[in-house]
Amino acid sequence: GSKKMSFFDFGRIVTQLKSRVGKEVFCSLITMIGAGFFASMAVAGDLPLQFRISLIDALENNESILKFYDENDFKPVWLGTDMEAAKRRVAFVQALERADVHALPKHLYPASDLTTGVQQARNAADLGALEAKFMIYYLRYANDIATGILRPNSVTDLIARKVKRIPLEVLFSGIASNRPEHFIFSLPPQTDEYKNLLKARQEMLELKAEGGFGALIPDGKYQLGDTGTSVIKLRKRLAAKGYGGRSISTTYDVKLQDAVKAFQRDNGLSVDGVAGPATLKAINSTVEDQLKSITVALERERWFNSYSLKKEDELGRQILVNLTDFTAKILDNDVVTFETRSVIGAVEEDRRSPEFSDTMEYMVINPTWYVPRSITVKEYLPELQQDPSEHSYLTMFSPDGNVVPREFVDFTLYDENTFPYEMKQLPSESNALGLVKFMFPNRHNIYLHDTPHKSLFQKEKRAFSHGCIRLHKPFDFAYALLARQSNDPVSEFQSILKAGNEYTLPLKVQIPVHIIYRTAVSSPNGRIGFRDDIYGRDALVYAALLEQGVVMDNIQG
Repeated sequence: GSKKMSFFDFGRIVTQLKSRVGKEVFCSLITMIGAGFFASMAVAGDLPLQFRISLIDALENNESILKFYDENDFKPVWLGTDMEAAKRRVAFVQALERADVHALPKHLYPASDLTTGVQQARNAADLGALEAKFMIYYLRYANDIATGILRPNSVTDLIARKVKRIPLEVLFSGIASNRPEHFIFSLPPQTDEYKNLLKARQEMLELKAEGGFGALIPDGKYQLGDTGTSVIKLRKRLAAKGYGGRSISTTYDVKLQDAVKAFQRDNGLSVDGVAGPATLKAINSTVEDQLKSITVALERERWFNSYSLKKEDELGRQILVNLTDFTAKILDNDVVTFETRSVIGAVEEDRRSPEFSDTMEYMVINPTWYVPRSITVKEYLPELQQDPSEHSYLTMFSPDGNVVPREFVDFTLYDENTFPYEMKQLPSESNALGLVKFMFPNRHNIYLHDTPHKSLFQKEKRAFSHGCIRLHKPFDFAYALLARQSNDPVSEFQSILKAGNEYTLPLKVQIPVHIIYRTAVSSPNGRIGFRDDIYGRDALVYAALLEQGVVMDNIQG
């Protein structure tokens, strides 16, 4: 614990670690054990006044860090001569050397600053300033790798994800523990998704260095039985992406068809084994395109690693809606137990679905649709001014809740600001919300619901709503939710439905709902599939990451 170490004691630790770290990291560690460092360590062991003054001066603008040192009598965390401090330095330098593996900007916390500082330190004042630099770099790195470099809503307010940073007391206690190396390496997200993304990123970087995926496939439509040189190119490009094997066959055979199907399945496309326009567009995506998606997905996964989200529901159940995937899923202990297609907000600026997390509390069977005022005054009012009989399925109400007959209203007298009435669609099979909606009350007024427009679910790209999420199989979704609280969820739901009246059915255990936006996602086999950046949000996030100094082209072993 507090036993002092000699130059040779510390040297033996570094030698033992040589086999477990890369060459670059080891060279950095050798620098750390320079003679100047150990000459100063003897002084630092007694914590002279110069050390404290220098530390305080370096932390002048970091009151929270200064408070930590003050409460601990200015004992060095990083530059102590005990075994734990040595392990702490080694682990932290090793982590910084690999920061770019996580698509983090190494220039914000360069390990060389620390190792050079250790080598050149000659007195207690130097060590005080260096101790401060270690801690500043550590807190910056820890926050970046644990919960992201960016503030999500600084990119666009439609990324309304609340990211709560790890409390400082947790970061301080973690690094000051007797197993600091374990704490440092536990900071990144520990999910399979994050690990799959890291692996795919390294593979993409290696492919980029080797020239990419090969020749692009000419536009067209390729299917079983086709022949020609374009079929050869298709086979080779798919093989470069990990689908099927290489062959000089000019025929679109069953093996190629199976490879196309596997690619379609992983990339959220219609699985028909035909390489049509949408499939060819995905196959022709470049290494650079995929690297950008993976880089952004890593940052998004860090946002999702928010400290505030670590308390899981007691049943380990959550609802996941990936906007780019046009799906809604129920996960139990991270295993998908239900999945259905979804329709999301249209691409128009004012109809895009936001990203956020909340908690589903209840469902409403036979719901009334309260038409949002924005739709009432911007879309319906101009049409009613032309023809008062338009949208006859809607009932109009006065501010005091009374029904207002349309024939008594001159719609031309009003504009967006002065129209005083509210419009509703009463429960029915033709209701815009269908026959059930699933509520997780939020400031965006977004929820999941049924729809009478079933044909939209047959389309590959399904962005048509005003922002809410429409479900292809809402009844099955309801049954899955109710199965945890009902012996016969189907009968219970159907009996309420057949009564025809609006009914609110609470969920006995509320369920976290996460509306996310991922263009790079893991398939069940661990392979990364890609989706279109339908709202252009990933392009915005990537640009913001570049501004922070993220570099795409670093390969690490």
